[in-house]
Amino acid sequence: MDWYSTVFEMIDMRSFSNLWFWIALAVMWSSASHYVLGVPWDIVTRARKGNLQALYDLTALATINTRRILYISRESGLLLTGLLFFVLTGAAILGWSYAREFAQAVFLLALPMSLVWVLSVRTAALIEAGALEGEALVAQMIRHRLFVQLIGMLSIFVTAMWGMLQNMTSSALGG
Repeated sequence: MDWYSTVFEMIDMRSFSNLWFWIALAVMWSSASHYVLGVPWDIVTRARKGNLQALYDLTALATINTRRILYISRESGLLLTGLLFFVLTGAAILGWSYAREFAQAVFLLALPMSLVWVLSVRTAALIEAGALEGEALVAQMIRHRLFVQLIGMLSIFVTAMWGMLQNMTSSALGG
């Protein structure tokens, strides 16, 4: 058995039957909803309850990450958008036209996270435009997290349904 076969046997390019894919999906959405614009959720929760140090930390972290996100989107936004659409289109074509399960998995991970990125840029612009602080900032962070969680739930549901269909189809065909 050669090295190439051994590696691909261990990795198993059939993503939807691979436990590591589902672990990666869970970790990705857990991290996305825990870090709201790069701010840990426990800081937002403590700031909402009136902890002044947490509110100060939230404002500092939100300001830093808002400037960072907006800088990236303003400086490289067009290039990143083109690259993102290239990757998503390539994954969609490989995944569904050429029936490559790995490309389907990449698409089902990347598309919703790109929506989260767009939402993050929008939220950062709202924070910057309104110079949000205090209660208004906390409310905006809560709203952003809610939308991220809604995208995550829909993404996990669609990915799970598609993965189950793929697994049932491949086992029915004997593959």
